[in-house]
Amino acid sequence: MESASLILTGKGKKRQEWNPASDDKANILKDVIGPSGNLRAPTWRIGNEFIVGFNPELYEDVFG
Repeated sequence: MESASLILTGKGKKRQEWNPASDDKANILKDVIGPSGNLRAPTWRIGNEFIVGFNPELYEDVFG
């Protein structure tokens, strides 16, 4: 994820947009790592952007 220009996360109805260049990396990791210690699923990589977790509205916005 170090090459990411944008990370979008979804948990239920909660959405978050992260900018890895300026946002705190510890906070980003708290949001993208699941209870098992692995990257939360589902995870999509589109170019330099990542979508992590599940949120129907986020998917609608991204995938139309």
